[in-house]
Amino acid sequence: MELGQYLDELEKKLMRNFDVFRDHVANNEEYDLFARYHLRAEKYFLTKSAKIYAMENNEYIFVKMVENLDNNEFERFADSMVRSIDELVVLHDEHMSSVITGVILVDKPLELIEDKVLKRIKKFKYHKGFSFGLKGWVDIRIIVTSLNDGSNIANKKGREVSEIYGFTR
Repeated sequence: MELGQYLDELEKKLMRNFDVFRDHVANNEEYDLFARYHLRAEKYFLTKSAKIYAMENNEYIFVKMVENLDNNEFERFADSMVRSIDELVVLHDEHMSSVITGVILVDKPLELIEDKVLKRIKKFKYHKGFSFGLKGWVDIRIIVTSLNDGSNIANKKGREVSEIYGFTR
């Protein structure tokens, strides 16, 4: 599958719930696609002026095509996802959770990627709580999708949504 065709299909999947942007720049890195989702829920007592509580959940998706996925490229991508937390996550009393999903696209079968890189992707874990969880937390998902055959691999958090980013021919 071509990169443009994949991005078009992914955008169609996301556009109902996400704000989607093409050719996005963050942390001095260029991404082929960026999407963001914000959910705010509030509970009231009789009137809206008597708010009992409110909470916000956010999700951010970064999609990038990589020519050669090696250990250095993966570490650079993962580091960029971690650095994006400071830019994206706004801490306040109503922040509950944020999830950052990083999708790496490759144009070859996943079997051709070094085993140590695949193991590093599967073992990648990032969870950070703010103020002992009172101001929420952030998790990072990493997914690698092959445009060659639609297969993908992901870290543990990424497996929750990996089928969205794969495809069948």
